[in-house]
Amino acid sequence: MKNATILTLAFMFLIGTHVIAQEDYKDIHTKHEYTIEKKYEVLDINYDELRFKKRPKNIILFIGDGMGVAQVFAGITVNGALNMEQMPYIGFNKTQSADNYVTDSAAGGTAISTGVRTYNGAVGVDVNGEKLTTILEYAERNNKATGLVSTSAITHATPASFIAHQPKRSMYEEIAGDFLETDIDVFIGGGADFFTKRVDGRNLVLELNEKGYRVAYNIDEVEDVNSGKLAVLTAVAHNPGYRDRGEMLTKSTSKAIEVLSNADSKGFFLMVEGSQIDWGGHQNDASYVTGEVLDMDRALAEALKFAMEDKRTLVIVTADHETGGMTVNDGNVEKGYVKAGFNVGDHTAVMVPVFAFGAGAEEFVGVYDNTEIFEKIYKLYKFKEEEKDR
Repeated sequence: MKNATILTLAFMFLIGTHVIAQEDYKDIHTKHEYTIEKKYEVLDINYDELRFKKRPKNIILFIGDGMGVAQVFAGITVNGALNMEQMPYIGFNKTQSADNYVTDSAAGGTAISTGVRTYNGAVGVDVNGEKLTTILEYAERNNKATGLVSTSAITHATPASFIAHQPKRSMYEEIAGDFLETDIDVFIGGGADFFTKRVDGRNLVLELNEKGYRVAYNIDEVEDVNSGKLAVLTAVAHNPGYRDRGEMLTKSTSKAIEVLSNADSKGFFLMVEGSQIDWGGHQNDASYVTGEVLDMDRALAEALKFAMEDKRTLVIVTADHETGGMTVNDGNVEKGYVKAGFNVGDHTAVMVPVFAFGAGAEEFVGVYDNTEIFEKIYKLYKFKEEEKDR
């Protein structure tokens, strides 16, 4: 009996360590300077030749987790320009949560995905713990294909807030289980262990296979896939940082757009998260922050190119909050150099930018609450008001 107790405690310790490891990116490193390794060309868009539809059939939402204006301008400084700059309609969203002046990613993501502010730590539920319907779920109800892409674990707070309904963001196994309760068409990100090495003994990969998903563990494995249900679990937990994961985010964004646009549906909704901008902010690491901004910006080019060709697609870039209280204190555009400062090692309460491009983009100009992102998307999709669950 004693041995059994010891084994049980050891197992629970390992599980707890695994959960804690999901947050170990918050250690401060204090690296305030960055020089770009290699600049890239941004899109050259001729707006005179563009004629978008008034309402979008497809919406691609990029969330740069922790990305404020200083993070964006650091990217502009080192690369000389960003694809984000090609998005002509610009606004700001106010990020406060229901219980805190400074939001976390769970509450911030939930506000964007559902149009309802909730308490910090909540994923897809309101302040009373009641389930909220997300924009991804409304899209499914209206016969649209849906997808999520993330450079973190796909079960982490931001992607989870679009598909899961749990009282605590740390409930990674429960969040993974929520994926099986939906008909999401494509999801790409880390977190494989939460689907397979589970306390309850379930193997969610086998269950995904039974539901018709092609499951892979590297984005290059699905190069030939252009339709159907697709789940790519790119890491056992989080993906590595931008220097080590290569073109994973750009390839994943392109693949998700390809598969979703080929679906037999009435358009699609896709959320793409640049997760680790936030992590660089927590670490007060200008190199990490800026490299992650550039990585998301390269992926953004794939969405903008699709929107220009399709004419019925809206692309939005925003953030759930700012991280680090980052400032840009010095820089040299020719040398691709930036020097940053940080005020804190956590989130801040400042407004964050919103960039929009394509069909219906003009709706995103101005200053508004983070919940308005949901409301504007819902309105542009022309979902019926009586469908709302609240």
